[in-house]
Amino acid sequence: MSSNTSLEDKTAVVTGAGAGLGRSEALALAGRGANVVVNDVGPAAEDVAAEIRALGREAVAVTGDIGDWSMGDRLVRAAVESFGGLDVVVNNAGVLRDKMLFNLTESDWDAVIRVHLKGHAGLSRAAAVHWRAASKAAGGPVYGRVVNTSSEAFLFGPAGQPNYAAAKAGIVALTLATAQGLSRYGVRANAICPRARTGMTAGVFGDGGEVGGLDVLAPERVATFVSYLASPASEEINGQVFVVYGDMVALMAAPTVERKFTAGDGVFSVEELDAQVTPHFSGRDPYRTYAAYSVARLDTTGVRNVARAT
Repeated sequence: MSSNTSLEDKTAVVTGAGAGLGRSEALALAGRGANVVVNDVGPAAEDVAAEIRALGREAVAVTGDIGDWSMGDRLVRAAVESFGGLDVVVNNAGVLRDKMLFNLTESDWDAVIRVHLKGHAGLSRAAAVHWRAASKAAGGPVYGRVVNTSSEAFLFGPAGQPNYAAAKAGIVALTLATAQGLSRYGVRANAICPRARTGMTAGVFGDGGEVGGLDVLAPERVATFVSYLASPASEEINGQVFVVYGDMVALMAAPTVERKFTAGDGVFSVEELDAQVTPHFSGRDPYRTYAAYSVARLDTTGVRNVARAT
């Protein structure tokens, strides 16, 4: 293991780590040498912590709802008190309440926004407080990595997931703000849009088969990339969004301006907007919207049918 990718003497917090993708991420970080604070809402957090300790690494479980704002402080405190510091935050916890917009209830909306977006924000804020203070005490940048879990849902806007898509879009914006606000302190923040076969995605993905003896949608594939983003090797990667699954990591480009419309005398009238804007959209492909449908056509070994299924 090279020093550039090692996490020896580093401490990570992983939310939603009792199962699925979070469990794989926690184990992968421990496999690279990190101490891990394992968070989940139930006893599975302690089970994963025990798995990590069985590997010869250190881990503590902190059970609780990441949607509670105070949980972020609890997790940072657990990292500092148990292992002497905090180096890596992996925001992963999430829930689903899939409904078409006309069937969406307030509780469906609140639950998803609370766990995904508020959960990411609460822990990120607590970590930011810690790293800012540590940087001031050190008189310079410190080590910090934030990996946030967004989704291709924010790129497509699935009709049956308005709450989930909105939360995941918010997580990307939060990631960009984190990257810009904390870079001076040495922190790097990036977002991933993973596809992985977990309990939460059961029934969503078709059978993609195996590549190299591993399910093409195994969460371990995503966890490997998370370990990379958590490592010193990612020092120059900040404020980026990656789509990760199968044998592929795809870097998303920033949105671009397609067309600029300018008022002839400095102030638009509705009639002038009609004259300029309407022809631009006349006969336009209805699927040519802000949604990034091209991502669904990414070519990755063994996952072509899976991509169509999403």
